[in-house]
Amino acid sequence: MLDDFLIRAALAGVGTAIATAPMGCFVVWRRMAYFGDATAHASILGVALALAFSLPVVWGAAMVALLMASVVSSLSGRGVAMDTLLGVMAHSALAFGLVAVSFIDGVRIDLMAYLFGDILAVTKTDLAVIWGGAGVVLVLLAYRWQALLTSTLNPDLAYAAGLNPKREQLVLTLALALVVAVAIKVVGVLLIAALLLIPAAAARPFSRTPEGMAALAMGIGIVAALAGLGVSWEFDTPAGPSIVCTAALIFLAAVLWRSFKNRPVQPH
Repeated sequence: MLDDFLIRAALAGVGTAIATAPMGCFVVWRRMAYFGDATAHASILGVALALAFSLPVVWGAAMVALLMASVVSSLSGRGVAMDTLLGVMAHSALAFGLVAVSFIDGVRIDLMAYLFGDILAVTKTDLAVIWGGAGVVLVLLAYRWQALLTSTLNPDLAYAAGLNPKREQLVLTLALALVVAVAIKVVGVLLIAALLLIPAAAARPFSRTPEGMAALAMGIGIVAALAGLGVSWEFDTPAGPSIVCTAALIFLAAVLWRSFKNRPVQPH
């Protein structure tokens, strides 16, 4: 079954959606959209370093994404506005990564595949990495779910309960770096933040509990991945952007439905 490249692509899309959905909820709750974008952009430098030292790309991307997130966390609150710091770090890391790639000799690099993803070229090894990473993220979040949730929604309550919000932030940072490394093959570094945000944002208006939002976001992400892959196959469009476009359309439909449902009834 895995010899069929479409089956591999579909499984890769589903695995990526499973990894990104719960993390996307925390990104939305914590208003970390730009943080996720910066971490994703930094991963291209990890790709360059991994190729230069003949290391697995996923490890290079994960390590640099984690380093980027740690640096941003340590520099925040030191006289520089967070959005400014994230903007500088995100674009600088992307630029340094692209420059570093140009210095690598003897390695054939499809830069577009890393920037926008190449889900149709996913191998069995890539599948193992994607599903393994998704499994680690789910186990990590399940183990720390209540602590992460309390620290996210009410840091003061977290302190009162004996929790350390900074430690939970580190757990989220680690999980986010892993998600970026997992998703890079499917949607590329420029679209990872979109796959994190859009399914979670689409699920939010219809969810009554955090767990329900995470589950619904996961379902939306899976539908977007499979439908986007189908659109890509049918109309010969880039797979990664097609997946994100499909997710965006689902989000638009959710917003319109919510607006229509909440519209006040006019008296006759």
